[in-house]
Amino acid sequence: MIKLFVTLLLLFSTSLALAKDMPTIVPVSWLKENITNKKVVILDIRDYDAYKKGHVEGAINIPGLKNLFDAQTWKMPKLDFLKELFSNAGIQNDSLVVIYDNGQFFWAARAYWILEVLGHKNVGLLKYAYGHYLERNLPITTKESVVKRSEFVPRVNNKEIETKLSTLMAINKKTIIDGRKTASYMGKESIAKRFGHIPTAKNYACTNNFSVTKDGSKMKDFSELEKIYKDLPKDKEIILYCDGGAEAALNYIVLNKLGFKASVYDGSWKEWGNDDNVPVENPSQNKN
Repeated sequence: MIKLFVTLLLLFSTSLALAKDMPTIVPVSWLKENITNKKVVILDIRDYDAYKKGHVEGAINIPGLKNLFDAQTWKMPKLDFLKELFSNAGIQNDSLVVIYDNGQFFWAARAYWILEVLGHKNVGLLKYAYGHYLERNLPITTKESVVKRSEFVPRVNNKEIETKLSTLMAINKKTIIDGRKTASYMGKESIAKRFGHIPTAKNYACTNNFSVTKDGSKMKDFSELEKIYKDLPKDKEIILYCDGGAEAALNYIVLNKLGFKASVYDGSWKEWGNDDNVPVENPSQNKN
């Protein structure tokens, strides 16, 4: 009886730890209501020059390209670097992290995905990117935020991240989604030495997830996003990739919220397209 009680208690504690206390896509109204909450940490993933010109009051600047990719591999930076990065941003285990960027959304999504890989589930993507809408509806300042350092404790969840080998083994077994634009998928352009896409991959560009407006880019409603991904099977795990792992992270956020089980191949096309030992399909070449 005691053993059963302990087991149930552990299961209950685990479910509490995994519970999410904030929206996946954060309405501006939610942030406005919670902006003074000491648990809320706002991350501005734009470059520092843009941040200096104006940002949401209290936001911490973490430029995406500089901090969210290893300079040599384009993969996720080393764990000790990320631990220091998020500790300096004041993120604690119970923090509610809200992230925004310049309107491309995949920089903010990259930060979201990395935090989830590191075991932090209370993270959300602000529905609007920085622009006129945020400037009208939230307090904006040019004053750099002063942060009290925390001790961020990562708990790595390897289920959220894929490797070249696991992606290779997934061909014809799992659903693979290429989040790049159509021209890249079709083999008309490439950041790698080879052109095309991973065999069996379907093309769902990450730009399908948001709309560009005069007030700033905004994420589409999930009712609309559900229609975009309606043909994907929910009985198969999904592996996502793009050029370098950022655009795929935006698809990751949306698909997991819609009830799919998705993970990101971190090396993405930058790694796959430069390796002659793995297969490639090139639709443009096939037409010649």
